[in-house]
Amino acid sequence: MPTMIRPASSGAALLYEPPLTRGRLVRRYKRFLADVALDEAGQHVVTAHCMNTGAMTGCDVAGSEVWLSEQDLPHRKLKWTWEIATYDGETIGINTQLPNALVSLAIERGAIGELRGYATVTREVTAQGTRGRSARFDILARDHASDPRRCWVEVKSVTLDDDGCARFPDAPTDRGRRHLQLLGELAAAGDRAVAFYLIQRSARWFAPARAIDPRYTRALQAAARRGVEVVAYRAEATPRGVYLLHPLPVALTLDDERSTREAIGTASRRGTT
Repeated sequence: MPTMIRPASSGAALLYEPPLTRGRLVRRYKRFLADVALDEAGQHVVTAHCMNTGAMTGCDVAGSEVWLSEQDLPHRKLKWTWEIATYDGETIGINTQLPNALVSLAIERGAIGELRGYATVTREVTAQGTRGRSARFDILARDHASDPRRCWVEVKSVTLDDDGCARFPDAPTDRGRRHLQLLGELAAAGDRAVAFYLIQRSARWFAPARAIDPRYTRALQAAARRGVEVVAYRAEATPRGVYLLHPLPVALTLDDERSTREAIGTASRRGTT
């Protein structure tokens, strides 16, 4: 039966109907493809489309449990899509298109405190920067009851774990860096601009992956200095749906990281997290 993805009747969640199909990863290759065994004996192997072009560190381990959606449509070359990976028993959402839909739904339903109050939410809108550059951003929110500014939101799907710290990116990204630069221009020109990181696995805080892409890290720090808001939220990906959970602390500098680690460690010892 084809898999449908629909908003939950309330709250911020996208539901799979019917639930996803379980399999075992045989291999991921050519970035966009993955072979998956749908039976324990490994005799029924299908090729699934991989919606994540990143390195997917820790998410593409051969033999690990994965979950697929099915869409048997005439225009599709592959009817299966890889939606969820697992690592050490933890589910990890890897479909990079779902976060945009989930965050858009959450803004519409007032589920994100930092972005509550917008009457109009539009996806995939092109913005023109002050230096002649343009880019298409994931979300444009407008018509706020008390804030007349346009609000540009760029959503990033985060799957990389570093001992409880979610990091982005998991591979160098010039495109991501350019988006940050343009967000900075928009913020400096008077618009509201938000870099939104959706963490689709268990994590306790967020920081840029400075060791993987120092240029992106510097661009994020520069964007924040120009007024770009950096927001991180935890989401849970399951075979039944993807659910927005709660905000996470953000650490943009090494000093921020040290203080955040200390605060989380102290809270853990006190049993408050």
